[in-house]
Amino acid sequence: MGVMTTTARTMLPGGPWTVDDLDDFPEGDTTRYELIDGALIVSAEPSLQHQRVSALVLRLLQDAAPPDLEVFLPVDVRLSPVRQIAPDVTVVRRDDAIGRRLLGLPLLVVEVQSPSTRAVDLALKRQVLQEAAVPSYWLVEPDTGIVTVLELQGEGYVEVARGTDVTVQQPFPVRVILA
Repeated sequence: MGVMTTTARTMLPGGPWTVDDLDDFPEGDTTRYELIDGALIVSAEPSLQHQRVSALVLRLLQDAAPPDLEVFLPVDVRLSPVRQIAPDVTVVRRDDAIGRRLLGLPLLVVEVQSPSTRAVDLALKRQVLQEAAVPSYWLVEPDTGIVTVLELQGEGYVEVARGTDVTVQQPFPVRVILA
C-alpha cells in the first residue's frame, strides 16, 4: 500500500487500512500509529516538553483516580474496524484493560498539542471521539499549560472548563494545575 508523506511528519496511506493491519506494525518504538476511517496517521516522537506535560497529567489523574479506573500513557484505543487512536493519556475502567487492547471505550482522552498533530486533535479526533461517545476529551497546550475540558452533552462536545487551573468532576473529581 502506498504512503504519502506530508511536511508535518504525518503520513497518510493510499489505503484503506484496518485496525487488523496495525497488529503487524513494530512494537516498542516511539512512533505512534493511528487510524481514522482507513487513513493511517503516523506521528513522530514527542518533544521533551510534550512528554513532561503528559507525565504531569498522568500523575495528577493517577493520584485522583478511584480504584476501579486506570490511567495510561499512549495505548491503542480501537473505536471501530477502521478507527484506532493512541491518545497521550487515557482513562479507562480497570476491567476494560485486559491483555494488549482495551475492551471498552475510554472515559477520558487527553491530547497534548504538538505542531504536527494540532489540526488532527482539534478537529478530526474530536469528531471521532464524539461519534464514539467518549464522555470527556481534554486538549492541553504544553507551552501555556492551558487545558480545555470538553464533555459530551447530547451528541456533541461542550467546553465546560478552560484554563491553567481547572477542577473537573468527570470522569472523577480532579484539580488540574499545569502552569
